[in-house]
Amino acid sequence: MAEIRNYTMNFGPQHPAAHGVLRLVLELDGEVIERVDPHIGLLHRATEKLAESKMYSQSIGYMDRLDYVSMMCNEHAYVMAMEKLLGVEVPLRAQYIRVMFDEITRILNHLLWLGAHALDVGAMTIFLYAFREREDLMDCYEAVSGARLHATYYRIGGVYRDLPESMPQYEASKWHNEKEVARMNRPRQGSLLDFIWDFTERFPACVDEYETLLTDNRIWKQRLVGIGEVSPERALQLGFTGPMLRGSGVAWDLRKKQPYEVYDRMDFDIPVGTNGDCYDRYLVRMEEMRQANRIIRQCVEWLRKNPGPVIVQDHKIAPPERETMKNDMESLIHHFKLFTEGFCIPEGEAYAGIEHPKGEFGVYVISDGANKPYRVKLRTPGFAHLMSIHEMTRGHMLADLVAVIGTQDLVLGDIDR
Repeated sequence: MAEIRNYTMNFGPQHPAAHGVLRLVLELDGEVIERVDPHIGLLHRATEKLAESKMYSQSIGYMDRLDYVSMMCNEHAYVMAMEKLLGVEVPLRAQYIRVMFDEITRILNHLLWLGAHALDVGAMTIFLYAFREREDLMDCYEAVSGARLHATYYRIGGVYRDLPESMPQYEASKWHNEKEVARMNRPRQGSLLDFIWDFTERFPACVDEYETLLTDNRIWKQRLVGIGEVSPERALQLGFTGPMLRGSGVAWDLRKKQPYEVYDRMDFDIPVGTNGDCYDRYLVRMEEMRQANRIIRQCVEWLRKNPGPVIVQDHKIAPPERETMKNDMESLIHHFKLFTEGFCIPEGEAYAGIEHPKGEFGVYVISDGANKPYRVKLRTPGFAHLMSIHEMTRGHMLADLVAVIGTQDLVLGDIDR
């Protein structure tokens, strides 16, 4: 009689559904998964170690490169940890700008997740739709920071600069004629806030469009319903946070439970799942995009009415304005000292956690009184989620593994660090 035995197979690290350089060693019984062993460390960039050799403000740019789909949210946790140690009070306008960009980042993240997840499962159209909306939000990033991806816009004590009063315009070219350019420039006639407001008017209809394509789609439901189920108790034991935890029916959201910045002034709901399967996690993230849209609108309304400073006026922490620095000797000295040796933070330790699009992202910092941190430790959501992949996929088919990786919304930059 023929000997039947399990065989081992590599999934990744260059697999299109691996969402980064993720290597999984699978033990398969035919097409049924018996064991999944994630091999990570192929993208290791030693961010935590590098931060210990840099001045506090120099590491903000490193945070963008962790989860490179949720750039400003990573920066937010980092600068909040420093502000806790310094005891700095961030100006109210800067807090509203931060909350607005956190939610813009949440939509950016969920759009990429939706496009990639659907593409993994076999739906092509939604990927193109999601990137159409991402393009507008990337323009918002570019308007405030000059960069479309790694913004480095948040600063210890506020944000880099106030919101611009005008938006860049498209020009006619061999790809777009005058009529087409006029249509593309229509929402760009006013300030950045006007552009964001126009986006929030259009976006709910776009989410409806995605839901029309997927939510009741027979194939989509066959691939997601009942796959990768996690009970609420087990989700808590595994260290799930964010949509992974809420998909299992636990209404835990740091924006409500431990509010930071101005989230306690915002009116929004926490979507929660019931079955803890891939389909529930999909529905939770779709509703999160709608709620993020609500929060952005509230921020835009407040920011339109309330001008003010966007960074602390203490020049031992934040550099003086460029114009002042050119004309005033004391400001020049402040500028020079800040950018050559930075500032020292009193001895102590602090942890700042935020509700990142993927879960709880936390930064733990120990200061020994020098101008750079003694120790930086990052708590990234993806690491805990990836740890559960064996439990979520055991007994499922090989094709279901792809759906589970998609629903976990993994980015290897924050797992390897």
